[in-house]
Amino acid sequence: MLDRITAMRTFLRIVDTNSFTRAAESLNIPRATATTIVQNLEALLGTQLLARTTRRISVTPEGAAYYERCAQILCRHRRDGSEHPSRHRQPHGPPLDLAIGVSNRTVDLISEAIDCSIQLGELPDSNLVARHLGTLEHVTCASPVYLARYGTPTNLDDLRGHVAVNCMSPHNGREVAFDFEVEGEARSVKINGFIKISDEQAYLTCGLRGHGLIQPARIAAQPYLDSGELREVLPQWKPVPMPVSVAYLKNRRVSPRVRAFVDWLAELFEKAEHVDQDLSRVRQLLRGLHPA
Repeated sequence: MLDRITAMRTFLRIVDTNSFTRAAESLNIPRATATTIVQNLEALLGTQLLARTTRRISVTPEGAAYYERCAQILCRHRRDGSEHPSRHRQPHGPPLDLAIGVSNRTVDLISEAIDCSIQLGELPDSNLVARHLGTLEHVTCASPVYLARYGTPTNLDDLRGHVAVNCMSPHNGREVAFDFEVEGEARSVKINGFIKISDEQAYLTCGLRGHGLIQPARIAAQPYLDSGELREVLPQWKPVPMPVSVAYLKNRRVSPRVRAFVDWLAELFEKAEHVDQDLSRVRQLLRGLHPA
């Protein structure tokens, strides 16, 4: 006889993790058991809930509707059970297993089974929808060694005689010009250089070693600005802030757990004046998380 509550929990976990194997591991059951539970559930309901291929699984329209019903039922079930004295007034929330990757490359949310992606700049993919979180500040700076050799620029025209460590866009591989806000408008400035880099950490390292001017994210550069290993230049013309968004696939149903994670992120971003402070807080919080 099929235990409906167990079956619904198993089905929700499979959808949330996008994997029979990960769901089974988190529930401490064999993968074959998870597969059998879903098959029996589909037979009982008389409809296909999950479409399976050798590479991935996806939720059918009927599965998406059933997912929402299961989430509501299990929520009521937990609420009813919370009246037990040992659980009285204990806070409840969706359990989350976070798998976090950091990369400059453009990720494929479908083939890599990624629920959501925190992205900097404008979204290049029309298949994505985004929730705006805030903006990320950058800073124009250089090492004392570089400034001793080339001098400190006092205006944007001075940049013609300077050297830059140039970034390459992860979206198209093109060199990204320095940009500045001048009287409320964006102004791009091309600065010659002999190094082009796509990795943020390597970009920062080249700046620290005196290879040229750089415009890193302030959150990455601030410890070196504080220590004097980098010095800000042209502070009267700030780089154009970069938008930060969390992106989803346009046609993919967003699970309650992912929605809760995104709401948590959005709340953090709203509590501080600058995204830089928020990202620092997010990084500190993520360091304290342990696999479930």
